[in-house]
Amino acid sequence: MRIIRFKNIHALREEILKGELEQFIIIQLDDRPYALDHNFMQRMEELATDADSTITYCNYREDDNGVITLHPVIDYQFGSIRDDFDFGPLVMINVADVLAASDDLAEPSINAPDGGWYALRLRMSVGRTIAAVPEYLYTVKKIDFRKSGEKQHDYVNPKNAFYQAYMERIFTDFLIESGGMVSSEPLSCDFDDDAFSTEASVIIPVKNRVSTIKDAVESALNQKTDFSFNVIVVDNHSTDGTRELLNGIEDPRLIIIDVCEEEYLGIGGCWNKAILSPHCGRFAIQLDSDDIYADETTVSQIVRKFHEEKCGMVVGSYTITDFQLNPIPPGLIDHKEWTDINGRNNALRINGFGAPRAFFTPIVRNILFPNVSYGEDYAMALRISREYRIGRIYNSIYFCRRWTGNSDADLSIEKQNEHNEYKDFIRSVELIARIRANMAEEEAYTDYEE
Repeated sequence: MRIIRFKNIHALREEILKGELEQFIIIQLDDRPYALDHNFMQRMEELATDADSTITYCNYREDDNGVITLHPVIDYQFGSIRDDFDFGPLVMINVADVLAASDDLAEPSINAPDGGWYALRLRMSVGRTIAAVPEYLYTVKKIDFRKSGEKQHDYVNPKNAFYQAYMERIFTDFLIESGGMVSSEPLSCDFDDDAFSTEASVIIPVKNRVSTIKDAVESALNQKTDFSFNVIVVDNHSTDGTRELLNGIEDPRLIIIDVCEEEYLGIGGCWNKAILSPHCGRFAIQLDSDDIYADETTVSQIVRKFHEEKCGMVVGSYTITDFQLNPIPPGLIDHKEWTDINGRNNALRINGFGAPRAFFTPIVRNILFPNVSYGEDYAMALRISREYRIGRIYNSIYFCRRWTGNSDADLSIEKQNEHNEYKDFIRSVELIARIRANMAEEEAYTDYEE
């Protein structure tokens, strides 16, 4: 069986057709040196044949100058449609499926910076089995030593803008082919239909952040507005002195909701407690317990954007800083890949919307967050964007502080996989919902025509 270094779709097709036709080949997706276990070929081919899989990939090891670490992969779901899905560097593919899926692929796919691999595997995944083998069958040289917190923003780095634009075009073509494209005009909100005693609430879920929570709360209370607002802190059974510190802040606008341990709440569950509280204002605005607003105008800017665009959600831009608020790479995260025309479709491909996030409270009360502590905001944003207009603020209004206590500063591969697996699940559900909504709309239109 051949191992072919993947360069682009055309070169792969030529390599396949010029040799003896095989059922499977191995493609190498990057240039990391590798060493195969003695049973790699036999085991992969056996499993691909038995599973009738179009793409087969497996766990692998990474060699850091003789120190071996395990790198498990995750299962491919219907919603594993992000372009950074980790197959590992070696992938077995069904030759007949490659030829069928790539026969009519055109620009932009064939000229994409990744050679068209993203377009090819999206097509190959439709209606076929993609098999992740939970066995370690080869070893590669480790070359990326960055922490998870440093790598997670690669997709919004300005130097990758050309790559991202190409990936969006490829993904949009896939959504059109699969019936998952949302093209209807987004709904606008009528804020006069709902009565609230407070215009806005800053929502801060917290658990054991005694060293940062005061900064966050004071950042919120120091906001200057021409409307009423409050700050709702949901204390998720803190045991490090956080609650005692909060009790020492004397301000009638500060509302503390206590969560007992037996409620088993994640961040999403804490958000629901705040959203469903009678104290919650018309607009609910996010602030993490170890971050702060960039200045005293953040809340005003967000509320103004709601009223200007009648949107169901507003997303700002933020600057990554150290604990002393010194900007650190990559600095400003503004998600300028978002467009009003295609942003809510492209959001399925990437890993986030931005921060701070703010919501029209009645919409969120109707949906509610999943009770998890990772991806809860992404799930809510995808759901809202399916139907409602999303407002964007591209100047920095939020400081995201990186420090050793950050929950995502340096994650193990197992925790990264857990997070990616959950977000792929969220994408799966959302993509199915969008396909079903489009089918229902098409059926309704057909019935009307008849």
